[in-house]
Amino acid sequence: MPIIEAIAANPEFRRIRRDLHAHPELGFQEERTSSLVAECLERWGFQVTRYVGGTGVVGTLARGTGRHSIGLRADMDALPMQEANTFEHRSRHDGRMHACGHDGHTAVLLAAAWYLASSGDFNGTLHCIFQPAEEGGQAGARAMIEDGLFERFPCDAVFGLHNMPGRVVGSFGVRSGPFMSSSNRFRIDVKGKGAHASQPDTGVDPLVCAGQIFTGLQTIIARNRMPDDAAVLSVTQFHGGDAVNVIPDSAWLGGTVRTQSDGTLDMIERRMHEIVQGSASAYGCAATLNFERSYPALVNDPQQTAFATEVMREIAGAENVDANAPRLTNSEDFAFMLQARPGCYVLLGNGKGEHRLPGHGPGPCLVHNPSYDFNDALIPVGASYFVRLAERFLVQS
Repeated sequence: MPIIEAIAANPEFRRIRRDLHAHPELGFQEERTSSLVAECLERWGFQVTRYVGGTGVVGTLARGTGRHSIGLRADMDALPMQEANTFEHRSRHDGRMHACGHDGHTAVLLAAAWYLASSGDFNGTLHCIFQPAEEGGQAGARAMIEDGLFERFPCDAVFGLHNMPGRVVGSFGVRSGPFMSSSNRFRIDVKGKGAHASQPDTGVDPLVCAGQIFTGLQTIIARNRMPDDAAVLSVTQFHGGDAVNVIPDSAWLGGTVRTQSDGTLDMIERRMHEIVQGSASAYGCAATLNFERSYPALVNDPQQTAFATEVMREIAGAENVDANAPRLTNSEDFAFMLQARPGCYVLLGNGKGEHRLPGHGPGPCLVHNPSYDFNDALIPVGASYFVRLAERFLVQS
């Protein structure tokens, strides 16, 4: 099955994507975006529910007597970044930018919704889920679930996608099982006793203790983790002291942990506590670890991944589908939806810079970069994938 020509020929979704790019909104503030989405869905005959989990929107379309249901999800939020691009559809708002392609994801799902409403051949219930606040650990997916997403809009399976710069335009990458990492953050506070730098014996130096903790943390990945188990522990902040001749009375360090299994995450957190407390005891300080679990690992359901892979191959050709894509250490809050329902999350190639317009820098540009822009050529590819997922999942009886 090739790309659906009716979607490729419709210029509305390119216009919508660029309009969204020009008017980015941060997590849980997507009022304009959600209104645009809701108005489109209502015009096409969907039953629309707004303010699900904050600014989320769900469009529901039921046909025939089929009892099965499917959820298709797109994220809507932008990032708190200043855009560097100078093209016409650049952000109109200082300090806000669609630097991850959620404008494109929204346009892709809208294009699929339009086609399914006008020409879709299915028997069952379709839920188009437009999610707020994926970025920055805000967990809009969790907010929608806690607001009764899957009780109010039952889904037998749920599917999502994300653009992937550097991958050939229109090609797909996917992996069954663990695919993306959990995202977790930590802060370690160390309390000592301040002193003049010329009299270190009169104080308790928290910097020495914090430095020992920093070094000890590096051994967890190197010595406590199985070599074939993907995990990252990065200390990204180290703060303490204000003057060159003063030993401060406190210091702190912070960072992130990424894993693809709960067991490994449990081990890392346990070892961190042991290292923090052991170091504090050895150096006469008090220390506390605050460990925050943000997003869980994203785990694709094997059965639904096999199904989605078949659809991808029909859309893009087998040569353009990598069903054993490398595991990623970045995170995605669609993981919460995959904990609640079986489903699959895939990567869609955003190209190697072919789409870049005057005002861009040279070459491909990764997400979360001030010169990033979504490739509009992906809209018919991603939308066709969503359409065929829905039509095949909700087969005619």
